[in-house]
Amino acid sequence: MNTGLLLLALAYVLSQFFRAFLAVLTAPLQDSLGVGPDVLATASGIWFLSFAAMQIPVGWALDTIGPRRTAGWLFLVGGGGGAALFAVAQGPLYIHAAMLLIGVGCSPVLMASFYIFAREFDPAKFATLAALMIGIGTIGNLISSYPMALAAETVGWRNAMWALATVSGVIAFGCLITIRDPARTDSPDDGSLFDLLRMPILWLIIPLMFVIYAPVAAVRGLWIGPYLRDVFDMSVAQIGMGTLVMSLAMIVGTIAYGPLDRILGTRKWVVFGGNVITVALLVALIGAIGTDPWLSIALMSAIGFFGATFPVIIAHARSFFPVHLTGRGVTLMNLFGIGGVGVMQTISGRIHTASAGGDPAAPYTAILSFFAISLALGVMLYALTRDSRDQRPLS
Repeated sequence: MNTGLLLLALAYVLSQFFRAFLAVLTAPLQDSLGVGPDVLATASGIWFLSFAAMQIPVGWALDTIGPRRTAGWLFLVGGGGGAALFAVAQGPLYIHAAMLLIGVGCSPVLMASFYIFAREFDPAKFATLAALMIGIGTIGNLISSYPMALAAETVGWRNAMWALATVSGVIAFGCLITIRDPARTDSPDDGSLFDLLRMPILWLIIPLMFVIYAPVAAVRGLWIGPYLRDVFDMSVAQIGMGTLVMSLAMIVGTIAYGPLDRILGTRKWVVFGGNVITVALLVALIGAIGTDPWLSIALMSAIGFFGATFPVIIAHARSFFPVHLTGRGVTLMNLFGIGGVGVMQTISGRIHTASAGGDPAAPYTAILSFFAISLALGVMLYALTRDSRDQRPLS
């Protein structure tokens, strides 16, 4: 892995951190700023929605000006600037604005690496490389769990955010210096996003793409924290340990999925099988709510492991993209994947508010039921799609 890709991997570590760190700051932010889980659910949703909204311009930028400037400048202004704004937050408005800016900054990081993989590496290895990048990035989930909880208790969450702003700026400058843009493609027609949207095959993949990441990202990114606190009265350190276990499961699951499309000779059925199991685990977690904290953590970790099919479904969709629309193609899929999390996370915050006031487990039963039903519907539609086994070169 060259230096540019290494720095993109480090930037993606921070991207994964920023989408998940609110789970362990639930208590500190409520104590210092008076914000509750509903505010943080909205803030988490804003991160995902701003990230998703940027995918269309990011796709155009990758195909037009290349990954170096696209990833470098956006991560500098959004990642570094947004973390700095969070560090001086005085209330919900600051937190929402900071998460919006951080979402913009993180939006090109993974797609820039995917663009380089698709343009400069053997297409048969795309899913493996994508899974490796996501697996490395998921270290950010580890940092956002127990280490972030420990930092919040020792140096304070504001100082921790200032440190993250500094690190983000250094990595962004490194990306601007070291990333090498792939050569421009020669195409008689540059095409547009609408060329991709006119492909019927994608419309059988998009519904699952919209819901595939939400159960994992929403539970790990926020709800595991309030659930363990409200239902089992666990401490910040205990919640950090629980999120750490789930994060480890996500890393192992992502890496394990990477080569399966080549080993089994199918992309569709790898994705289908993994998500059927994830639906079953969500149902099991609903049945076990409130019974035992470590059983809940074990089931959430299993959801993190089996729900890590994101790189394989991206590889499935990518196999149908024209080469000159590679950047717009992968970002289109990411738009639905991350946008789905933003929409569903925002809805989950409303569900929590509407279900609160009685049994402390009731809001989480409702939220998990919402995720399970949505994922099951996406899987049923995806079952109708065409498999992809071809390994033809992209250029």
